Amino acid sequence: MNSISRRRLITGGIAATAGVAGLTAAARMARRYGLIAPDCKGVYGPGEELTYAVQRILTAGAPVRQFPRSMISKKPFANYVDPPTEAFKRLEAGGFKDWRLTIDGMVARPATLTLADVKSLGTQSEITEVACEEGWSYIAEWIGTPLVSVLREVGMLPQARYVVYSSFQRGVWDSIDMGDALDPHTLLTWGMNDGDLPVGFGGPLRIRLPRQLGYKSLKYIWHLTATDSLKNFGKGLGSAEPEFGYAWYAGI
Repeated sequence: MNSISRRRLITGGIAATAGVAGLTAAARMARRYGLIAPDCKGVYGPGEELTYAVQRILTAGAPVRQFPRSMISKKPFANYVDPPTEAFKRLEAGGFKDWRLTIDGMVARPATLTLADVKSLGTQSEITEVACEEGWSYIAEWIGTPLVSVLREVGMLPQARYVVYSSFQRGVWDSIDMGDALDPHTLLTWGMNDGDLPVGFGGPLRIRLPRQLGYKSLKYIWHLTATDSLKNFGKGLGSAEPEFGYAWYAGI
């Protein structure tokens, strides 16, 4: 069965099930195809599963919406973050020459990369929109290295199902499944609008997920871990965000 007909079959089945027997039955079908969000618990669990499954199926292989350069926002909004730590200030004062990205977990060659190392693995530029769950948005050019290029460099093992990424901000972390991790549009971003990525927007290194809401695109990335399970990370919900009422999968 080709991918298009399979997608139609699964999508049609989930939609029909949701209409006839409700979200709980639809969630069972999502489980059948392994599309289970780690935070699908409690009264909203079936809805989380349905959203994740349908969006995963419908967007598989679809192009990311990009914009002409003329639409880049003149005054992009940098949302509030906690004041930088003294350690961060020292790194910034040194031009981030001592910044390191550590990649470990289910990889053949764990590594610690400088920013120059990351840049050497490829450059990609995309003009996409950051959409916030609070209602604001802006369009910018994001310049970075595809995450998939970094994962190939360290030899990610085939049994890995997720990539966990951690911010320099204390207690801030998140994760994505292989659909996003291997998507060529997912960037480890180090540039913005033809210049270096400003600290206010996540410099020196930010992950950019144009297929999900802005809170998934964490700033100040310094650690990546490939894993086959999220149970031992935080409370096992896939990120810190579900602990505060946000969904692990925030597809747009």
